[in-house]
Amino acid sequence: MWDVFAVSTYFTVSVLFWYTGLVPDLATLRDRATNKFRKFFYGIAALGWRGGNRQWKHYEMAYLILAGLSTPLVLSVHSVVSFDFATSVIPGWHTTIFPPYFVAGAIFGGFAMVLTIMLPARAIFGLHDLITDDHVDKMCKIILLTGSIVGYAYAMEFFIAWYGGNLYEQYAFINRATGPYWWAYWSMIFCNVVAPQLFWFRFFRRHVLWVFVVCMFVNAGMWFERFVIIVTSLHRDFLPSSWNMFYPTWVDIWTFVGTFGIFLSLFLLFIRWLPMICIFEVKAVLPEADPHHGHDAHDHEPAAALKGAAH
Repeated sequence: MWDVFAVSTYFTVSVLFWYTGLVPDLATLRDRATNKFRKFFYGIAALGWRGGNRQWKHYEMAYLILAGLSTPLVLSVHSVVSFDFATSVIPGWHTTIFPPYFVAGAIFGGFAMVLTIMLPARAIFGLHDLITDDHVDKMCKIILLTGSIVGYAYAMEFFIAWYGGNLYEQYAFINRATGPYWWAYWSMIFCNVVAPQLFWFRFFRRHVLWVFVVCMFVNAGMWFERFVIIVTSLHRDFLPSSWNMFYPTWVDIWTFVGTFGIFLSLFLLFIRWLPMICIFEVKAVLPEADPHHGHDAHDHEPAAALKGAAH
């Protein structure tokens, strides 16, 4: 039941935050549309936006509130989802480290996924002035930080299993590293812990190709993490009958491939019909957005004029 509340709330706030950011852009598309159908569609979606000062004032406050709501929801939804595992008695799942571990992993994998789709779009559509190297550099630093936290969580899982003295728990983690699925565990370690360490060096953070390669490793590593948590904890359970190997069927494989297809289809439809970078995000960082922009130069003009007159 908590999953329903956590995920549905997170989904609702995320959609509202995404849609609110699009409202000024939808109004611009409405005003530029020549086709009557498009004008009508964008007009409905723009919610009567005219770009007045009063509208911008309320808009910025609403955007700030939604951003404030989204931040704790990131913590809550991934913590609640981790409880699905942590509240069980399965060795490898029954641990209190899961909530912070899942939150750090979500931020880690999320930033890598954003860079994975953002860098090709930036190169194809020439968005280098809007998505700068400095933005990419800061995102790489966050990936490095959260990847290190995830690596620490991996080490602490072994420590907890050893310190807890539970033989079943200890065996579950030894089996992960040395059992039949050792290749999945060590692939996870390399992709999620070792590969992001390249971002300690400025060269790798500033070289787009290297950033993309590391992010692809992280994407693969996060998939292996789910595989390790679920499959290696279940394939050797308390019951002797559970001691078997998992082999994906053609249904599993094509369902997995289909997720790539539906995601890329939705992404391509989005960049075809809606703006990738919203007006508000650009407007807010322009020098003109500063209420004191241009005042300093004008403030000194009268003083300079009086000084010149005195001479």
